[in-house]
Amino acid sequence: MNVTARVHHAVGEIPAEEWDAFAGSGNPFTSHAFLTLLEESGSVGGRSGWSPLPLVIEDAAGVAAAALPAYLKGHSQGEYVFDHSWADAWHRAGGQYYPKLQISVPFTPATGPRLLTGEHPALGVPLLRVAEQICEQNNLSSAHATFIEPEQLPAFQDAGWLLRTDTQFHWDNEGYASFDDFLGQLSSEKRKNLRKERAKAQDGVEIRQLTGAAILPEHWDAFWVFYQDTGARKWGRPYLTREAFTLMGERMADRILLVMAFIGDQPIAGALNFIGSEVLYGRYWGAVVGKPFLHFELCYYQAIDAAIALGLKRVEAGAQGQHKLARGYKPVPTWSAHYITDPGFREAVADFLERERRGVAQEQMWLGERTPFRKG
Repeated sequence: MNVTARVHHAVGEIPAEEWDAFAGSGNPFTSHAFLTLLEESGSVGGRSGWSPLPLVIEDAAGVAAAALPAYLKGHSQGEYVFDHSWADAWHRAGGQYYPKLQISVPFTPATGPRLLTGEHPALGVPLLRVAEQICEQNNLSSAHATFIEPEQLPAFQDAGWLLRTDTQFHWDNEGYASFDDFLGQLSSEKRKNLRKERAKAQDGVEIRQLTGAAILPEHWDAFWVFYQDTGARKWGRPYLTREAFTLMGERMADRILLVMAFIGDQPIAGALNFIGSEVLYGRYWGAVVGKPFLHFELCYYQAIDAAIALGLKRVEAGAQGQHKLARGYKPVPTWSAHYITDPGFREAVADFLERERRGVAQEQMWLGERTPFRKG
């Protein structure tokens, strides 16, 4: 297929209607609104190490038909798929691993489309060929697509990219009418434990679920404090700027669920979720008051309540965390794909990934046998 590729330096250079026609409306993170608010808030670009490099291809008639949400990366932070050992090995061999090409949503370990092909799914492999050419022509070590939705994996396989898998914990809505309906599927002991946790978390606290116009500037002010505290402890510095949250409220409030805990009129903790067409995505959480089980309540149990009320199929509560298993979140595979320019290093990475996949599969089987659901 004859296509023409154009490299942009910001998603904001591309009309919103055009980009969203590629991306669809199901996933909030690949939307023009989300990606451009990261740019305009200074969360990406500048000294962040994430330089926007979205790729758009046009069909033979010159009509824009597909895109990649891509970034030139000067480090491996904020990706949640760890390749530091690859970078170390590349450098020990005398090479320069950075910059690399990253096909993802910054700071967002949520599965979604990475090949934004709209009504032209056959353009998936041509998009990847463009990414490969960018690497070859600019002496980049590699290209990486992370948290790929399973339906798009065949395109990466057809293009010959190396596949990698990891584990997250997601909650599935099996048509539950209420949280108690969900609890009825758990073993007696686990059911009692969850009820005790919720009671202790809610004791003396008012919990509010806020969305749309109900999210006020003072709520964002409070959440910024929560986010900074968590970010400073986990990452050294928060990835998002304060302006990013203001823009979320202005442009995406109807796609946001902000769960906040109050003692009196004082907000003490909060959890930020994004609402997709089928999935509730948990992203950030923080607190200024320590209270037993409040993290589980705001991030996991309130998300389940909301998903049931909204009729969503799933809750994705972010990266890592085996503690989610006991709260009804099941282990599921996540996928990434990698293009390595050097043939020798590519062979070494392929061997590593083969062994890693076997280990991940065994771990997922072990975890799957330890869910809190009733057996039989």
